[in-house]
Amino acid sequence: MNTKLENIRLKCADCGCDFDFTTEEQEFYSEKGFSEPKRCTECRARNRQRKKDGRRGPSMRSQVRYDVACSACGAETSVPFKPTQDRPLYCPDCYKKFKNE
Repeated sequence: MNTKLENIRLKCADCGCDFDFTTEEQEFYSEKGFSEPKRCTECRARNRQRKKDGRRGPSMRSQVRYDVACSACGAETSVPFKPTQDRPLYCPDCYKKFKNE
């Protein structure tokens, strides 16, 4: 079965512009079992970059942090969980030292 493919005109789900889904892209997507793209090339690249930059989920800036004193050296540091009295907490430098021992 040798079907001749032609370019298909699609509308980007993000920016709304029309873009071509080329025959080469169709063959590649078909070989990989992918469905048709929903975004134009520029929006796909922007989406990939956003994911790579770590902005996919909740921002780390909005995460609650707790100020604590390092159990080894006494330096001020912060942790992303509510500290308890039964476990020692270390600054990044002391943590690396204890981890490597």
